Amino acid sequence: MKVSSELIVLHTTKFGENSVVVHTLSREYGRRSFLVKGLGRKSSMSLFLPMNILEAEIIESPKARLYTATRIVVSSPLTGVRNSLYKNSITLFLSEVLYRVVKDGAMEPGLFEWCKRSILLLDAMESDFSNFHIRFLLELAVTLGFSPEPEDFAPFTAENQGLMERFLKSSFSESMLIPLSGELRNELAEDILRYIEYHSESSVNVNSLKVLRELFR
Repeated sequence: MKVSSELIVLHTTKFGENSVVVHTLSREYGRRSFLVKGLGRKSSMSLFLPMNILEAEIIESPKARLYTATRIVVSSPLTGVRNSLYKNSITLFLSEVLYRVVKDGAMEPGLFEWCKRSILLLDAMESDFSNFHIRFLLELAVTLGFSPEPEDFAPFTAENQGLMERFLKSSFSESMLIPLSGELRNELAEDILRYIEYHSESSVNVNSLKVLRELFR
């Protein structure tokens, strides 16, 4: 059976000499991994940059442990992201969070649609996106069904409780303009990750947060 599907790339794992396992989000399969065969050229790996949005044909086989993805093309070129060191680093962080928080096989209603809208929004933004990953984490918590209220963050935020409440009560555009030092921005990201870790009962050790810490000082 063959199914056309749009995939958001979260992570890749090398498989043999010229194949990879691509860990993705999709509308049809939720959080699922697919085998991609025959990657003879290094340039092919550019298809699988973090948060890339792809179109693929999925070959389902009851005998295979992994379904196979073929005829892969970029669905929505992220020109604004790929031309920016800062946006690229943000997508690396976002993809790692999703890869670690959303379990393989999970079908979270609305997660793919929200994630696609978010990445296209980041791609289109020309300025004032330094707080984007903070907003993304808060919206992720809502999308996963945690529905955080300001007081829910009290055990995780300490002296940053007022800032967290401001983010929760602000519109998207307002939250992008909240002035933060790089140190505070990093602290808030770590606070929200601890909240998500607690509620998802999973270990969220996001290495790429160190990159953002250096870029957004």
